[in-house]
Amino acid sequence: MIPIYIGFDPRETVAFHVLAHSIHARASQPVAIAPLMLSQLKGVLTRERHPLQSTDFSFSRFLTPWLSGHTGWSLFMDCDMLMLADIAKLWAMRDERYAVMVVMHDHVPRETTKFLGEPQTRYEKKNWSSVMLFNNARCRVLTPEYVNTASGLELHQFKWLGDDSQIGALPGAWNHLVGYDPPRADASLVHYTLGGPYFPQYAGCEYAEEWRRERDAMLLTQQTIGKKA
Repeated sequence: MIPIYIGFDPRETVAFHVLAHSIHARASQPVAIAPLMLSQLKGVLTRERHPLQSTDFSFSRFLTPWLSGHTGWSLFMDCDMLMLADIAKLWAMRDERYAVMVVMHDHVPRETTKFLGEPQTRYEKKNWSSVMLFNNARCRVLTPEYVNTASGLELHQFKWLGDDSQIGALPGAWNHLVGYDPPRADASLVHYTLGGPYFPQYAGCEYAEEWRRERDAMLLTQQTIGKKA
């Protein structure tokens, strides 16, 4: 079983469900998908929302090892993504030498705002934390107490690891940044980091048609039932 935690923001509910469908539709191994909903983390994630926090899951993502009992491996990903390959291929890249594995982007945003007018911030290791393979036993520092009190940069820049030698690299195809990375034919997981095609202003972005086809495939059974009724 591949345990997957997906960031959840009620403004992007459709994004979560389409991403989950795209994972299930292509997976060759059983997967267990859990949304990181703040309504289900009351009393656990208690820190106040930061003015620069653009989504509900900016910090809840770092609870993944704790939610996994600090055992085995777990995968976290943002909800504004679309899976185009078998997630078992990503899962097979787990390497016990590392505490966490990420795509090591060199991402410097040009804009100051993104979807729904949310602030776009610049910092070292930007977007590294949007897809994380956690070796949970080696991430014991990530407890609710720590996640509630650590600074945003301390968390997102992986300062809780002590040094970068504990971070392993994943291929860029597993976190393709739409609107930033050059187009590639082998993209396995695309990331609508500026805003997904479910927002009108991004309806024509790269991989928008793929996202709409996935949404329509997810709704097919519902549409069929409606026709029979």
